[in-house]
Amino acid sequence: MRERLIDDFGAADGRSCLGTRWRLVADQVMGGRSQGTHWYGEEDGRRVLCMRGAVSLAEGGGFLQLLLPLVESGTFDAGDFTGFWLRVRGNGEDYNLHLKSDALHHPWQSYRAGFTATLAWRTCHLPFAAFRPHRADRPLDPRRLTRLGVVAIGRAFEAELCLDAIGLYRD
Repeated sequence: MRERLIDDFGAADGRSCLGTRWRLVADQVMGGRSQGTHWYGEEDGRRVLCMRGAVSLAEGGGFLQLLLPLVESGTFDAGDFTGFWLRVRGNGEDYNLHLKSDALHHPWQSYRAGFTATLAWRTCHLPFAAFRPHRADRPLDPRRLTRLGVVAIGRAFEAELCLDAIGLYRD
C-alpha cells in the first residue's frame, strides 16, 4: 500500500505536511448554536489534534468541523490514490470526513463519508468511492480537491475526537 501523509501533527508551528493550517469552524458562521474548541495535545508520546464540543440543531445549525485547506490556492491532485485514511479515537460517536473540490461553489455542498471514532485508537480507510455528494450534482473528482474537514454533524450530541494522523492511501 502506498501512502502520502497529510498531517501527523508533529510540526511545532501547527502546519500540516502540506504547509496549511487546521482551524475549527462551527455552524455559528451560519447562525447556528453549536460550540466547540480544538487543541493540540500529546498522547502516548505523539502529538495529536483534538476537537470537543456540543453540536446543536438550534437555529438551523448542526455541525462542528476541523477544517484543513489542502492547498493555499488552486487544487490538490489526489487522483493517484484510492482514498483517505485517518487514525482516530473518540467517544464512540459517528463522524464524517468531508471533501471539497473546485466543482462545488456553495458552503453547504460537499462529498461525505462516515466513520466511527471508537474509544480506542483505530485507523479508518475511506475510499473515494465511499464519498457521496451532498447537495451537489457532480461526482467527486479526486484530482480537483481543495480542502477536507473532519466533521461532527447532523444531530444534537457531544462531540469528542482526536486525530493522530491523516493521509492518502493507494491499494
